[in-house]
Amino acid sequence: MKELIEYIAKSLVDNPDRVQVTELQGEKTAIYELRVHPDDLGKVIGKQGRTARAIRTLVSAAATKQNKRAMVEIME
Repeated sequence: MKELIEYIAKSLVDNPDRVQVTELQGEKTAIYELRVHPDDLGKVIGKQGRTARAIRTLVSAAATKQNKRAMVEIME
């Protein structure tokens, strides 16, 4: 899952070397913290949050296949 988030984020930003994904694992829920360069924050969030919502939907669908829950938080 972490690799999926990194791949999507690196495809969107101008500074792919500054993309970091941190995983916080629970029993049934995993929280992924996505950090990008401040100049790329708008690209990851998208207009009215559409890109961020799409990323969260993809990750949630992939986690559902593994009978888990996943949340993506975009950190500043």
